[in-house]
Amino acid sequence: MKKKLSYRDKLIELAYIYNVKEIQDYVKRRKNLTTGQIELILKKNKIIIPKEFKTSFFKENFVKPISKFKSNVVNYKEEKIKDKNRFFRRVENYKHDTSRKVNHGLNNLWRGFGNAGLNFLNVLPKLGTTVFKFFGDLFTDVFNSIYNQQIDQRSARNVIIGFFVVAGVTTAAFVGFNTYKNYDLSKNKLEIKKPELKPKKEVKKPEVKPKKEVKKPEKELKKETKKPEVKPKKEVKKPELKVKRNNVAEVILPDLNLKTETVIQLFKDVDYDLRKVRDEKLVKPIYFTQFPRDLDNLQSVQLKKETFIKIVLPLIVAENEKIVDDREKLKVLIEKKFTSDAEKQWLRQKLLEYKVKKGNLDELLIRMDMIPVSIALAQAAKESGWGTSRFALEGNAIFGQWTWDGQGIAPLKRDGDKNHKILKFPILRASVKAYKNNLNTHKSYLKFREKRKSLRTKNKKITGLALTDTLKNYAQTGSEYTKILNQIITQNRLSDFELVRLVNSVKQVELNS
Repeated sequence: MKKKLSYRDKLIELAYIYNVKEIQDYVKRRKNLTTGQIELILKKNKIIIPKEFKTSFFKENFVKPISKFKSNVVNYKEEKIKDKNRFFRRVENYKHDTSRKVNHGLNNLWRGFGNAGLNFLNVLPKLGTTVFKFFGDLFTDVFNSIYNQQIDQRSARNVIIGFFVVAGVTTAAFVGFNTYKNYDLSKNKLEIKKPELKPKKEVKKPEVKPKKEVKKPEKELKKETKKPEVKPKKEVKKPELKVKRNNVAEVILPDLNLKTETVIQLFKDVDYDLRKVRDEKLVKPIYFTQFPRDLDNLQSVQLKKETFIKIVLPLIVAENEKIVDDREKLKVLIEKKFTSDAEKQWLRQKLLEYKVKKGNLDELLIRMDMIPVSIALAQAAKESGWGTSRFALEGNAIFGQWTWDGQGIAPLKRDGDKNHKILKFPILRASVKAYKNNLNTHKSYLKFREKRKSLRTKNKKITGLALTDTLKNYAQTGSEYTKILNQIITQNRLSDFELVRLVNSVKQVELNS
């Protein structure tokens, strides 16, 4: 006997028949999808639902209200869980604040002890002068009394000789003690100077070696570009990056097909911690050209998310700072009455880049503006599956941009009547630049730019949560897509990175591979 399948089970069975991977993944992860969500995904994949699947009068009037009530209960539970998580976050923040205050108090106490010690050392010279005066006056009085009184010459002579003997012995002992002390100190000084010279000789050697080792693979790669990609794979199998400096100025990692363990170890070597970034609002300019292939193999979801944010955050911040610099330069040129030929050429280039017609500099100023870091991180996480999707690994496509004429990767679930592809990029930073240019130029995101302009005019902060509702056109799901973005931003505290800036530096560090 066949079991009577529910309407939702029939939809899931239909998804398995047409191989809808999105629904299959949700079922494998044991995530509860509503019938409405399954219908939307099927419609998005252009799958027609048979008339036999339509619900009866009983289902429409009784089953659907019950399912809605269940979904409301689930939403209520999720809200309670969110409130609970918020409470725990507040408790953690309170712990951090108390630890900071305790550390501040201990520092103040240590400074107080230091000041007291300095004051005591300042008192010692005054104490010595007073003691010296006391004994000087005492001896002068003794000699005066001896001189005034009539004493036998023998007894007086013995007293004077004894005094000078005692004084000579004490001075000799004092001088010997000081010379012995100075002799020990000189030995210590000589012993300390020796290890200072050794590191200078050892530091020069590793600085010369990377330059020789880095130049060789560049020449070999240029010669072997026409050959098949067999030799680079053998060289890339065992990449070991060693960064001995803690103060990293700028690190541009080559295309080495790094492993996730190597990337995490690199972050530890350069002291790259997201807690520091949230507190200090500074991030080190470490630019990855691709994601590690085995990022999805990490068992810890939190560690996978943190690794993804550490890779993408410097790229987003770097592009934002470049846009802000261009914006400040544009403001200066708008106020100028006369511009040079180089400045006019720069303006022509920017008008073409931001697709502004008729030389409208006011429109160029509206389009030339930053994208909130939280929105960029949330969309990158959503579109690339936290750096684990096929498009992100094969084509460095973080934001899932479509193309019809450029180089791209064809989706597996694409319909026969469609010919779009996912735009492919040589490095990750190129994907970030194209994404920001897309939001700043495409007509679908006009509301996004207008709301950003209104926030500028009102002197309000440009944040991700204030602008997510204007990105309904980015995905076919519309308002549900914006809800997902808000959820990603709040759950992962991405708003903490809004004011993050790059560490001021120009130097580039070469890494051994």
